[in-house]
Amino acid sequence: MDKMDEMFDPRMFEAFKKLDPEDGEQIADFFQTHALLTREKRLLQTSVRDQKKLLVENGKLKKDIEQLRVQLKDKQRRRIAKAMFSPAVSPASEQTTAVNQSPSDHSEPSASAVTQTHSHRDRQSRRRRGEHKARPLSAPLSLDINRRVDVSRLELRVGRIISVRRHPLVDGLTVQEVDLGESQPRSCVSKTEAITEPWELQGSLAVLLCNVKACRLKGVMSEARLLVCCSTNDVTELLTPPPSAEPGDWVTFLNFPGESDRELQAKQHVWELVEPDLSVDSRGVANYKGCGFEVKGKGLCRAPTLTNCSIK
Repeated sequence: MDKMDEMFDPRMFEAFKKLDPEDGEQIADFFQTHALLTREKRLLQTSVRDQKKLLVENGKLKKDIEQLRVQLKDKQRRRIAKAMFSPAVSPASEQTTAVNQSPSDHSEPSASAVTQTHSHRDRQSRRRRGEHKARPLSAPLSLDINRRVDVSRLELRVGRIISVRRHPLVDGLTVQEVDLGESQPRSCVSKTEAITEPWELQGSLAVLLCNVKACRLKGVMSEARLLVCCSTNDVTELLTPPPSAEPGDWVTFLNFPGESDRELQAKQHVWELVEPDLSVDSRGVANYKGCGFEVKGKGLCRAPTLTNCSIK
């Protein structure tokens, strides 16, 4: 019990009544209520601080798990590559080695051993000249490289813009904090000078490309890409999901049901190859090769007013 609570025992009530017979009881009740409210406020502040600490620790644990998952995949790929490309030891070479290393045999090598040695050397020479057997196309390392490039490889999700601020170093760039249904919001650096009032984007729903590699743009970390509709007259609008969509909802394509990449690799140029086919049709509906941007069970993504324009 804190000091303010200790003040209000029956004797204090009696003292207030003696000082002011008419309002003494009301004054004592007021001070007691004030003490209770102060204690509840202190408890609430402590609870909020603990909750924020748990959110921060949860975010760190998720990042550590993701890093461990990436390291495990890399180790598996290196192990497969080592097993595929390391030269196999043939039985003939093992036999030749056994003959040459035998401590009890000091005689000259036999004709069959010499023949086997020459055969093994010929095979090694053919490998160095590139005449070895071709690796099968179904090898695990070739799966990611040979995947078809289409919109299914993009991780498009609905987000809500929490805040918008100017980039501290570059005019024409803004930094958005976006809720994507994750434990922590993501930061997104965008070029929004073509939007009349970029500050009005706060609180709006948007469509974001989420599997881009996080990078620093002029000193500010960007972890996603905001999709906008651009007309030939340099008019820019935010691509908007259906009103009933919620942060974290996936944008899918009926004709392209593939699984998205964990992270888009710059050397594969997936975004650069897909972007030219992203557009808004004459009805204002966003589509890829005629297939609409759909939040399953909630509707299609649209441009607010623009039609027949590109999506960037």
